[in-house]
Amino acid sequence: MGERFIFTTHRTTCYHCHEDADQVIKAVSSQAQVACAHCGATRIFLPRLEDVSAEGTYTPISCYDIWHLEAIAPCKHCGAEGPHDLIVGCNQFTTRCHACGYTHFYKFNLEYIAQCPIGEKEE
Repeated sequence: MGERFIFTTHRTTCYHCHEDADQVIKAVSSQAQVACAHCGATRIFLPRLEDVSAEGTYTPISCYDIWHLEAIAPCKHCGAEGPHDLIVGCNQFTTRCHACGYTHFYKFNLEYIAQCPIGEKEE
């Protein structure tokens, strides 16, 4: 993810390891991801829709708590550096620029755990 659009963290209880840890949130044109800084559990979201015709957000549906966050980022549409709404659920991820209303909707695609569960020593 070489392009830098949105990069922020949100501290909460991880759905996988159940530890209070930073959830690292990244969003670019090609994907968005949320990764636990403690255990490496990562959710990947792929873009499904971009819209600037109507200001607003998509209806969040989720099996976990929905995060309503705000991040400062450069807008991919108008170029203004400013606040963006982030709505993150277990199945979707939405970004919206406050300046122009540019909305980018991502749909859940993949989940993986980055750390190997096998111990380092052979027994």
